[in-house]
Parts: sequence; structure tokens; C-alpha cells
Amino acid sequence: MDTELVIRAQRGDQAAFAEIASATYGRLHSLAYGILRDRPMAEDAVQLAMLEAWRSLPKLRDPARFEAWSYRLTVNVCYAEAKRAKRWLPNMPIDSPREPVAPDAIGPIADRELLDRGFRQLPVEQRAVLVLRHLVGLPLEEVAATLDIPSGTARSRLYRALQTMRASIDADSRSPNGGSAAMNEIRIEGTS
Repeated sequence: MDTELVIRAQRGDQAAFAEIASATYGRLHSLAYGILRDRPMAEDAVQLAMLEAWRSLPKLRDPARFEAWSYRLTVNVCYAEAKRAKRWLPNMPIDSPREPVAPDAIGPIADRELLDRGFRQLPVEQRAVLVLRHLVGLPLEEVAATLDIPSGTARSRLYRALQTMRASIDADSRSPNGGSAAMNEIRIEGTS
């Protein structure tokens, strides 16, 4: 992110902020969708995060850290949205197909569904670490800094998230509908 653009926006330049919002919307939406797994909620979360960014931008001490700061704002809004949704949305089970019509064509879709089901079982804090690490591609130290948590906490949340997903996928693969063999290869960082 252009630091000069951020400084101009901090001084109240709406056009500069509009450029920043336009440049960062896609990344923030990917992050929000990765955590929330719901497009309308992700769009709302990004809008709320951008509103909070505009309001809080004058308080940002280091304009060079805008990107990490905007990730943190978005993650915090996602936490709030996930908690709000948990209170209002019913927990509906997802039925899987009884008999696959074309196993070869459905395999990748079934894999994605298994991953998605496992991901939805994670607490939002573990989702955030997993998304920042594997979707956004931040090193674990930057994930910890973005979330304002110790790096050991980020590492343990990532480990627990991957363990939970592995257990979920293993349970699904033992079910009568089964899972694909490719899903059994989830690799956990820090283990051999």
C-alpha cells in the first residue's frame, strides 16, 4: 500500500481513502469470506471494517502498517459477525448425496465439501489463523502480529484447527458415504 496515499487519507482526503478501499477490497473480502464462509456476511464485514478504518485512520500511528491493520479490523468485525450469526441462524445439517452419479467428476466437489464442513466446525479464532496463514499467505509471526496474539498462541490455534479438520475429515471418510483418499493427506505445520 502506498504510504503517501494512507497519509493523505489520514488527513481526511476522501479520494485517497476511496483509492485505498478500491485497492484493498478484494483482499479483505477474501479474508472475510474465508473466515465466515458466507458471501453476504463477508460483504457486510468488509463494509463495516472499511467504515471503522475511515473512522480510526487518523489514529493509525504507522501508515506503512495499513495492510496489517486493515486485516486486524476485518478479522475483528468477522469475529463479531460470527457471534451475531451464531445467535440468529439455525444450525442446519448438510445432507450429503446417497449415491454418487459419477464418482470421478464428483470427487473434487466432495473433497471441497469435506473441507468446508470441517472448516465450519472450527471456532472463529482458529478460522482466522488458518485463513491468514494459508489463504492470505502471511508468515505465522505476521499472523500473530495481525491478530495481536503471541506467536505461540497463533501456532497452537493453527495446530488445533488442522487437527480438528483432520478429525472431521477422518470421521466423514469412515461414514457410509465416505470421503476421498486425497483428503487424508492434511499436513500439519511443525510436525513430520
